[in-house]
Amino acid sequence: MNILEKANEIVNKRSEEKEREYGPFSLCNKKAAIIASVLSNKEITTLDIYNFQIALKLARESHSHKQDNLLDVAAYVGALNNYQENIKFDNDITINNE
Repeated sequence: MNILEKANEIVNKRSEEKEREYGPFSLCNKKAAIIASVLSNKEITTLDIYNFQIALKLARESHSHKQDNLLDVAAYVGALNNYQENIKFDNDITINNE
């Protein structure tokens, strides 16, 4: 399976098992933004969290190539697009974008 197809599977066709294990991706990012805001004493948005995740994976990739880094970047970019476009799937919950 090519990396983009695999990223699509991760983001758009997540199995119920992953959903039970981690919860909805968009909700986790929203919660992470709230926690990061408290910890840093400044507002961190849900959009910031998506961008941070992409930046972290690219930073790791710049140090040492691992296919998993690139797979995660592709998946996070896809998830970011879903968030920006308000695309919802059966296993997602609705949250308001900032």
